[in-house]
Amino acid sequence: MIYFDNAATTEALPSALRKFAEVSATSFGNPSSNHAFGHRARRILDGARVSILGAMGLKKSHELVFTSGATESNNLALKGVAFHYAARGKRIITSAIEHPSVLAPLMDLRDHFGYEVVILPVNGEGVVTPEELAKAMDGSTILVSLMAVNNEIGSIFDTAGLSAVVHKFRKAFFHVDATQAICKTAFPYGDCDLISYSGHKFGGLKGTGALVYRQSIILQPQNEGGGQEHGYRAGTSDVAGDAAMALAQVEGLGELRQREAIVRPLNEELRRYFAHKPGVLLNSPVSASPYLLNISLTKKKASVVVEALSNRDIYVSSVSACSSKRDPFSYVVDEETGDRARAQNSIRISFSPLNTMDEVKTFEKVFDEILQEVKDR
Repeated sequence: MIYFDNAATTEALPSALRKFAEVSATSFGNPSSNHAFGHRARRILDGARVSILGAMGLKKSHELVFTSGATESNNLALKGVAFHYAARGKRIITSAIEHPSVLAPLMDLRDHFGYEVVILPVNGEGVVTPEELAKAMDGSTILVSLMAVNNEIGSIFDTAGLSAVVHKFRKAFFHVDATQAICKTAFPYGDCDLISYSGHKFGGLKGTGALVYRQSIILQPQNEGGGQEHGYRAGTSDVAGDAAMALAQVEGLGELRQREAIVRPLNEELRRYFAHKPGVLLNSPVSASPYLLNISLTKKKASVVVEALSNRDIYVSSVSACSSKRDPFSYVVDEETGDRARAQNSIRISFSPLNTMDEVKTFEKVFDEILQEVKDR
């Protein structure tokens, strides 16, 4: 098997699986229970929280809520800030290529709660520049939500520059969806007021995630109940999953350079290959994350090629996994290129440090064969 769909999910790290099994077997108590076994679970949960904030250099400035993943984290960040700070203003700024778990709650705020949502276009490099953001900011803006790395084309946003623009406005907070950046692409965590991500994107388990937020921020809880997670996320904590995610994240943050040194040559080799391949257009900018490479086919149908690859035990995706059940149309590629046909025929290849150059070479050979076999569309 050749697995090139790591932006959808990564393989769980063996160390994370061992941690999950260990905690599940020996410390399965409810961390809210007021007895010694519950206290043991609580210490593990609190230790996981402290280790993540420490690895991010945020122990003194931020807090962390464990969630089920980036979708829940994004909803808590966006609606939590919007509802609590509504008296300050009801204007929110985002980009046209954000993940659906950002765009959907913002549309809900707009359509049902009267918020003004400003959606900024991206440039040819697939980003919103600090200069464009500055033009959109005003005194009624309470929240700006812009991703760190795009999940389809891998474009890297200037988080530091964007944060500097936002923080010129006293009432505004800066939220970053860092799902494709954590443990892959460094960015200044301390410049962000809120950071969302999922554990399964960097070797943790599915169903785990976090929202990191500045200590001075107050959020409106989105699910009420027993007051767990500082009162912001009611429900029994997944101690084993959170501990496993913390271990994977600390390990990943400590190996950023080593992992990139493995992944970047794979990306560069495939980029060279596609650049000389008739009927293939590169969508990922040169400056994109080395973990993602997006192309469009001009002569073959992308979904047919993806299926043919799958039949050969090679796995890529035609669009983001969160959009794949709908029409295979990439609104990200459409926004970046302005070419609808290109957006309807894209393929995303995403790497992990477990991938090898031999796998890339095999992919190239099989891709050549498939292009010969598949009829033109």
